Amino acid sequence: MIVKNEEKVLRRCLDSLAGLYEELVIVDTGSTDSTKEIAGRYTDKVYDLVWTGSFSDARNFAFDKCTCDYIYSVDADEILDAENREKFIKLKQVMIPEIEIVQMYYTNQLAGNTTYNFDEELRPKLFKRLRKFTWIDPLHESVRLDPLVYDSDIRIIHAPEGDHSGRDFKAFIKAIERDGLLSDHLFNMYARELFISGKKEDFDEAIPYFTKEAETREKPEDLVTALLVLVKGARLSGDSISLLKYSARLFGLASDRNFGVAVPSELCFELGEFFCANGDREEAIMWYLNARDESESVIKLACHTTLPNERLKELEK
Repeated sequence: MIVKNEEKVLRRCLDSLAGLYEELVIVDTGSTDSTKEIAGRYTDKVYDLVWTGSFSDARNFAFDKCTCDYIYSVDADEILDAENREKFIKLKQVMIPEIEIVQMYYTNQLAGNTTYNFDEELRPKLFKRLRKFTWIDPLHESVRLDPLVYDSDIRIIHAPEGDHSGRDFKAFIKAIERDGLLSDHLFNMYARELFISGKKEDFDEAIPYFTKEAETREKPEDLVTALLVLVKGARLSGDSISLLKYSARLFGLASDRNFGVAVPSELCFELGEFFCANGDREEAIMWYLNARDESESVIKLACHTTLPNERLKELEK
């Protein structure tokens, strides 16, 4: 585990895991509350790490401290209930050594949501500490590079105490300032977190980065993602000219068969929001209907499902 100021949830998490592990490694990245004291009651393997701004650095440090055959990576706001504890115990009893990653369902994601489109999804949670490379195929032999992954039916309850999006947005900006760019994964996660939990000030900070990405990204889906962030940012800041500019670019991409992209639900929903705020009820209804019935979402699923339905109900009153 990596932790920082988790005194409210750490006991709950560790009590739910009691009896499942042979070794408990906890890495603290700078707690100022009683987190380390609580951790010390459960294990003598509590380590300090100066926070570098990278969760990967912290998790790698924690993994390096582990000595058992498999590593279960846990966040302090997780809970494993009695039914899934039993499933975990049975998994340990029957799991074949060839398995290198076990995925488990992360549930309760839409409660206090910041980045999720679905209430549950499979995530890699259990990892073989040392990987054995093996040769495959009877001739033209090659080393198997893809890990052997098992999708279990174990369900982990995600029960955070607060909204971490503010922390995440600061981390995105810091990474951009340090490296000048984000990986494809972080690029998409930044856009999704903005759409799901971002406020006007978060979009204002993000606009310079996504403006640059809209000019340099080559993959059509990446270009669409960047432009959608710019459309929503423009609407939130009241910049009608930029809203028109980036919306037109998205419609242009959708009409170009070489790009193979469709009009996204997020664009239709944002246009509905624009016209609704400006008192044009009929135009707003048309765009909400387009968001729900004539398009598909690419970042935020709710722009295609619940959100346009809610707006349409409000406008029908």
